[in-house]
Amino acid sequence: MTEQLLTRQESNFSWLDITSPTVAELQAVAAQYDLPDSLVRDCLEPTHLPKFEATHGLSFVILRVFNPPKTNEADTIQELSTKIAVFYAADYLITVHRLPHPVLNELKRVARAPGQECNTPAEVAFHLVRYALNSYMQPALRLTRELDDYEAEIFLKQEVPNALQGLYFLKRKASAAKQLLLLTRDILTMLRRQLATSVTDDTLLQDTQDLQVKVETMYQQLDGGATNLMNLYLSLSSQRTNEAMRVLTVFSAFFLPLTFIAGIYGMNFNYMPELTWKLGYPVSILSMVVISVGIYVWFKRKGWI
Repeated sequence: MTEQLLTRQESNFSWLDITSPTVAELQAVAAQYDLPDSLVRDCLEPTHLPKFEATHGLSFVILRVFNPPKTNEADTIQELSTKIAVFYAADYLITVHRLPHPVLNELKRVARAPGQECNTPAEVAFHLVRYALNSYMQPALRLTRELDDYEAEIFLKQEVPNALQGLYFLKRKASAAKQLLLLTRDILTMLRRQLATSVTDDTLLQDTQDLQVKVETMYQQLDGGATNLMNLYLSLSSQRTNEAMRVLTVFSAFFLPLTFIAGIYGMNFNYMPELTWKLGYPVSILSMVVISVGIYVWFKRKGWI
């Protein structure tokens, strides 16, 4: 669907918004505005990562906005985010996206008012970058709470919970978001250079830069925290396994000499020395008790039990 959000009569530039375009629709727009074929192909690619490209007075931006996943197992860039492509020059702006974004109508209203923060297409693109960055904030807070829950389960419960799969998907989400934010940082840097001469009040520019640093730091901490918890989980699981093996080893150490004695006196040879000895049985039992007590005392002094 193609919609003319702004015309030159309403604002300083025209704004064409395209939602879920077909190849034919996008090619028609490309022919009308003389858009390069390489940029149009990038726009059509659903998995394209964020990028900024400027050529012959035309700037092209691809943003990825965080999209709440439908399942907890969603961990790829395409499942976690949706794309907004932006073509803009001095007198026009074209936005291409698959899902509706309410921020576009809000920016259209602001651009219609003279003297506001969206007097040029580059300023609208800058606001879209800010919108994309803001979309990562709430998911980061939600993942942080989820990571805290995993940490409490691992440290406070007696038994190690089966949290490895959940931590894996959490780490994958954080890693994918961190990659997107790193690429968005480059877009923000290029846009700040474009707007450095046209924007007199750089408060918005600095606030957006601070927002980018904040969300990127949050996902870096999430990625590192999930990695540390996974390593800790594996270490605790190995510790539980080692404890179980130690218990089995202790029992084996107790019964090995007893089995040896029982095996010796269980052999049915005719000429065994103690075969007809009346005290053979009680002495064998007493020997087993003494050996068991000796092993117990030795393990106790070693601190193994």
